[in-house]
Amino acid sequence: MTKQKQYKGEVEESKLENSALVVNEGIEQPPQVNPNISKIRRRKYILSPDDYVNGILSGDINILSQAITLIESTLPEHNKLAQQIIEKCLNHSGKSIRIGITGVPGVGKSTFIEALGMEIVKSGNKLAVLAIDPSSERSGGSILGDKTRMEHLATHPNAFIRPSPSAGSLGGVARKTRETVILCEAAGFNTIFIETVGVGQSETSVHSMVDFFLLLMLAGAGDELQGIKRGIMEMSDAIAITKADGSNITKANLAKVQYQNALHLFPPAESGWNPTVLTCSALENTGISGLWDLINEYISMTSENGYFEKNRNKQSLYWMYETINEIIKNNFYSADVIKKNMQKVEKDILDNKISSFKAAGILLDMYFGK
Repeated sequence: MTKQKQYKGEVEESKLENSALVVNEGIEQPPQVNPNISKIRRRKYILSPDDYVNGILSGDINILSQAITLIESTLPEHNKLAQQIIEKCLNHSGKSIRIGITGVPGVGKSTFIEALGMEIVKSGNKLAVLAIDPSSERSGGSILGDKTRMEHLATHPNAFIRPSPSAGSLGGVARKTRETVILCEAAGFNTIFIETVGVGQSETSVHSMVDFFLLLMLAGAGDELQGIKRGIMEMSDAIAITKADGSNITKANLAKVQYQNALHLFPPAESGWNPTVLTCSALENTGISGLWDLINEYISMTSENGYFEKNRNKQSLYWMYETINEIIKNNFYSADVIKKNMQKVEKDILDNKISSFKAAGILLDMYFGK
């Protein structure tokens, strides 16, 4: 008599050769990553400086974008190539109107820029928008979403929108924005917008690279004169009260009077221009054309009295000194002697052995070999 096998469960049954629960091993699955990936050489198309320059001068947007990427790169070889491109484009730049645009968060800068930008490109001008996006202090990342907020302007053939991360620089101003302006001008863009992140610290840097400085403000958000620095208003060539539509028109007109009265308290501008306050609505496209006329009036007046050229020359000297400071700082932190001793000096500060000022002096002496 054959003895029947007793099964305790599916696990035991699956171990039997004649069990229906036996799972075949099947074929071996290929790896998810190609093992030969390291052997594949990607072809890198590196253009010469002349190729970049010729592409930029012919208005090739792709070449212009690649050149701007080189400017923003931190690699030494990219920086060297970028400087060669800038030097060759310098004689073809300077023939544009540079406009700085800033404003408090929520003022609608992107919507306003698209409305004013469409007014400019429809009149036959070529517009480049350099939008500075704030970088995360933790991850270093940036959303770079201005193109998605300017749908009509982004697809216009006479417009070029370049969002750039602030990369931790003061107030969110991209470190290489001024060099980017030179390339955009060489590419034939006769109007340049530089949009700040509106954090209140970058306005000085933007003001030092533009011809016209525009401040956007909201009405009906409490005391209009609170929370805005006097220095920002003094730098402004015009103030635009945005979102002046619907039930907000009365508040916008009241804010216009308040700002105009405040501007009269400031000393006269060196340009001889009296800053103006306007109201506008990007949603209803009201007051936009009048603002563009005002900007052209300012450029015309300052060109006649000589301030336009004088201001450009002063800005060039300012950025020379800024570049010197930046190069010295970068060379200091990249020096081997500083890298070698920085942690020890930092530890001495934390252990209260030396003061911060004494530590700085020690590191500087090491750097200069004293």
